[in-house]
Amino acid sequence: MIKPVSTPDDLNIRKVYLGKDLFRDASLSRDGTISCASCHPSDMFGVDNFTRSVGVDGKTGDINTPTTYHSRYFFAQFQDGRAKDLQEQALGPITNPVEMDNTIENVLKYVKSNNHYIVQFRNLYNDGITIENIVDAIAEFEKALVSPSRFDEYLKTGDKSVMRDVELEGFELFKSYGCIACHNGISLGGNLFQKLGIFKPYEGTSLGRFNVTGEEQDKYYYKVSTLRNIYWTHPYLHDGSIEKTYDVIEFMGEYQLGVDIPDEDIKKIEQFFHSLTGELPNVVK
Repeated sequence: MIKPVSTPDDLNIRKVYLGKDLFRDASLSRDGTISCASCHPSDMFGVDNFTRSVGVDGKTGDINTPTTYHSRYFFAQFQDGRAKDLQEQALGPITNPVEMDNTIENVLKYVKSNNHYIVQFRNLYNDGITIENIVDAIAEFEKALVSPSRFDEYLKTGDKSVMRDVELEGFELFKSYGCIACHNGISLGGNLFQKLGIFKPYEGTSLGRFNVTGEEQDKYYYKVSTLRNIYWTHPYLHDGSIEKTYDVIEFMGEYQLGVDIPDEDIKKIEQFFHSLTGELPNVVK
């Protein structure tokens, strides 16, 4: 149910570095103060560790910033799944009034005035600078944000020596308690929507999938978060209401599994989570 990741070998490296430049360019925002990297610093595994990220004019939204790492494997983008792919996702923050608050027209005007971008887009895209090509380059950079870990080495080889005994015990508990029912696949998450509050009601800061579908049964359904690099991607839940891994494991036991997970088991699952921290890709170093 869990598959290992490897360093991607399907990338257009020149597009990756163009996308990296755009990702870090605050001039894509209305007032030149916010870039994609402001909320998703790639050297911090794609999160800023704030409960709410701050956009232009100090505005904040109602959702905790999700990681950009391993997003290439997610079945939909954003926590409510409103974007079908990384290209569609990349455009969202640029025009969102509480994030970068810009217009497509202004973005194109800026990029077309930048000599570096003019040359790069001319060399990489037949039709040069378009909004579609801008978000395509950003998406190509995001596809490079993959961080293989010791756990991946274990999955590939079966070599238990790359894991500590307590981490392996935590992995077995992770499976036996049923965490793996939602946190599975190549990203240990990111491949289904699930209701937050199955065994105990929970109302957060957003209605989740309901905001996209308008269907009553979709209230409080969110895309299951990836557990990769979880020690770096705090705070947790869609509303950023939990700061520590111990507390989020305890919460999930109570609200999602209907069990009171003993202290010793929580600590072992925490140790398993340590093995999910990967290496930063070369493109962000």
